Amino acid sequence: MGEVRRAIDVLRYFGSHGWRLGGEVLPSSLPGTQVFTRHEPIGVAALVTPWNFPIAIPAWKAAPALISGNAVVLKPAELTPLSATHLARALMDAGLPEGVFNVVHGRGSVVGDALARDKRVGALSFTGSTKVGLGLHEVLSARRARVQLEMGGKNAYLVLDDADVAAAAKVVAAGGFSLTGQACTATSRVYVTAGVHDAFVEALAREAGSYVPGDGLAEGTTMGPVVSDEQLAIDANAVAKAREEGATVVVGGSEAEGSFFRPTVLADVAHESDVARNEVFGPVVATMKVSDYDEGLARVNDSQYGLTAGICTTNLRAAHDFAARAHVGVVKINRPTTGLDLNVPFGGVKDSSSNTFREQGPYAIDFYTWGKTVYLGQE
Repeated sequence: MGEVRRAIDVLRYFGSHGWRLGGEVLPSSLPGTQVFTRHEPIGVAALVTPWNFPIAIPAWKAAPALISGNAVVLKPAELTPLSATHLARALMDAGLPEGVFNVVHGRGSVVGDALARDKRVGALSFTGSTKVGLGLHEVLSARRARVQLEMGGKNAYLVLDDADVAAAAKVVAAGGFSLTGQACTATSRVYVTAGVHDAFVEALAREAGSYVPGDGLAEGTTMGPVVSDEQLAIDANAVAKAREEGATVVVGGSEAEGSFFRPTVLADVAHESDVARNEVFGPVVATMKVSDYDEGLARVNDSQYGLTAGICTTNLRAAHDFAARAHVGVVKINRPTTGLDLNVPFGGVKDSSSNTFREQGPYAIDFYTWGKTVYLGQE
């Protein structure tokens, strides 16, 4: 329900931009000449979206594309086809002209590849795995089409000695477990300075134990199911491999009844272990001890990904320094790595993004339009 409300908010927000689209009137060095700019639609925008936010992400990609004057072809994830179908029907019921918003179902390797190679597609926006995204980037760049990628993450949190341990545990748990860890912005690795390390791990384990996996529509459920049997196996294998590499399972680490995986906290994790380096996309949080702030910041930045990162501290200087030096697209201070405002830019760096155009907020319009300069002279 929250995701549907978010989609509604996104459509309303970008709908208001229809009154603000335009260019600038600028002075010219030429006599009797006026210069102005125009923002024109790309034409056809293809959108390839993931299963974890099956209505919100299609909405936040489609809304700026549509309000900018483009036609849209949406390829939703195979695991969650109905949300996109209902979104299309809602837009049709609202009066969107026929042929402006189109949905094509099918495997990404077939439909996504066809969209990337179709010369009628002027821009493609993709959210999904880094491997697939980089493949699409190669195809689109070869024909000089515009491409926007939001890909994987291995989002880190740094907890300092001065932090409120109980509050920090709640923040990390919310980022790691509330969306079943099935979000590109989910917290998956935590670096804790030595003075509060043991107390924090204990507090985080208590928080993890308080989450109740179950049907999202059932009263009392605080964490939903894993999306598929394949993802359930990935979660279990990640924990098993972490054990083999010397990690301690403090809490969780096993399947619950049905398609559910228990919120898991790992301790004694080696910095170079697989669970500390690679995305799991499940409710698995790895904790690691660091000596001080500088080591913690270095560990946060030591990743191929750079989507979100956070810090729990009461030290304002440390907070501002982290905001400046964390090599990520989104920094959270004393807040979970998950959760985004729709009116501010979103995107990452390194292997988390194409490092070009940002999504959401007024910046999203830039991807779906191109600029033209017009000189108007008098006879």
